[in-house]
Amino acid sequence: MAKKKNLTKDQLISLYMESLLDHGKQPSSVYSFAKDNNFDESLFYQHYTSFKTLEQGVFKAFFDQTMTMLHASNDYASYDSRNRLLSFQFTFFELLTANRSYVVHALEHNKSVLKSLEVLKELKHAYIKFIDELDLNLPNIKQETLSRIQTKSVSESAWMQLLITLKFWLDDTSSSFEKTDVFIEKSVHASFDLMDFRPLKSVLDFGKFLVKEKFQYT
Repeated sequence: MAKKKNLTKDQLISLYMESLLDHGKQPSSVYSFAKDNNFDESLFYQHYTSFKTLEQGVFKAFFDQTMTMLHASNDYASYDSRNRLLSFQFTFFELLTANRSYVVHALEHNKSVLKSLEVLKELKHAYIKFIDELDLNLPNIKQETLSRIQTKSVSESAWMQLLITLKFWLDDTSSSFEKTDVFIEKSVHASFDLMDFRPLKSVLDFGKFLVKEKFQYT
């Protein structure tokens, strides 16, 4: 059988995810992975330098696919920042749910928190850029240094909010992960209200939800 002469990043990702789930572990080497899937090893290195960078690419691919789906909607362009973020998270977690077996393996198979965060490295860069481009309506701070600190703080806080949501989703046992949907809605609304420095009902509402679910982020 002639070997495959070309593979896209998405095709490599699909082959890797399938191999990992079929065997319950990472391929022993890029060579064996290429041999088992009938392509030249050099094709792998055209896109990734190692399995580690490929795994990072998986979560970046989830981000890219989410953005593609959002921009395909006629309504997304007219949404304000809050609804764009809500739309992103609902769509993103729908994709994660469709690939839950892989995501759970990738994030829970390695018990080290730092290793898990390393897997999310490319996702973090893309997500923070997305947050920065949302044009959030922050209080006006004219001093340049303080303004940069504020923007970075918002981006990092948004990333932490996504990680917390991810942890909640991993632990969610509700039907169709409906509690994760509630968590997303309440946490995003609460985050925006806190940025506006208003002690609004949604912040308290979100707090009550967390207490009720006895959620702890570790």
